[in-house]
Amino acid sequence: MTKEMEISYREEQARIDKKEAGSFIADLKSLFKGPVLIANALPVFVGFWLALYFTDGSLLANSQLFWLTIIGSTVLMGGALVLNNWYDVDIDTVMKRTQKRPTVTGHFSLKTVLTIGIVLSVIGMVMLFFTTIEAAVYGFIGWFTYVIMYTMWTKRKYTLNTVIGSISGAVTPLIGWAAIAPAYHIVPVVLFLILFIWQMPHTFAIAIRKYDEYKAADVAMLPVVRGIRMTKRQMFVYVACLLPLPFYLGSLGMAFVILATLLNIGYVAMSIGGFFTKDDYRWATMMFFYSVNYIAILFLLMVAVTLPIF
Repeated sequence: MTKEMEISYREEQARIDKKEAGSFIADLKSLFKGPVLIANALPVFVGFWLALYFTDGSLLANSQLFWLTIIGSTVLMGGALVLNNWYDVDIDTVMKRTQKRPTVTGHFSLKTVLTIGIVLSVIGMVMLFFTTIEAAVYGFIGWFTYVIMYTMWTKRKYTLNTVIGSISGAVTPLIGWAAIAPAYHIVPVVLFLILFIWQMPHTFAIAIRKYDEYKAADVAMLPVVRGIRMTKRQMFVYVACLLPLPFYLGSLGMAFVILATLLNIGYVAMSIGGFFTKDDYRWATMMFFYSVNYIAILFLLMVAVTLPIF
């Protein structure tokens, strides 16, 4: 082999290795549903942060507890999401948006995925037990409702699946708060309600956008079972239920209440617009992106208004 051929071979091998590494990372992101995992970690952090704020605690003094809470809850949620991928492989094969998941492509064997899901779930629970029992209980509730109640029981059979699934996401700020103090304070309760209610129109927007895929996979999402018109009405009701909640968080300051209320008014206006649109897909897409930005801005705002400079 000439020197030029050897260099060419090495370059080609490097390109192949880079492509395989990129594919592996993409598979991991898909397996762990990266964006969903990150989105669920934020409320845990906010719950922890606000608990410190209301108990005059210090993040630096509780740094070890902070990392146990964040890493433990994230690992536990990651385990739940992996188990969801393992169980849903049959419908993921039908739905276009999930056909690249490694469970469908065969890049990861189902036995491997099941093992990863169980191991991560156990590790996450153990880590949360080193915070407080209450935080671990909320973590288990989130895991159980998502894996057992939602994935394995209601998702394919009942439109109630969205309500059940919303519980698992709504307990996340309770995990963070309970690591510092008991979560019977009004603030973590309202955070739970915000997340629980918000997930309904958020998920319905996804279901409208992916109506054909859910129908093909025979998943009992509300638009498929009861129609898009009914779904729009329920979305409006849930969004309207968010309106009074910022007023229960007056302890975060008037600036927060005003800004959160403006976000809610915008959300209500968009949901009303759904009754007059002719392009349901476009409207649902707008509702989806508004909901994603809504919850991120709202929770980051809670941190911003409780920084020492305020």
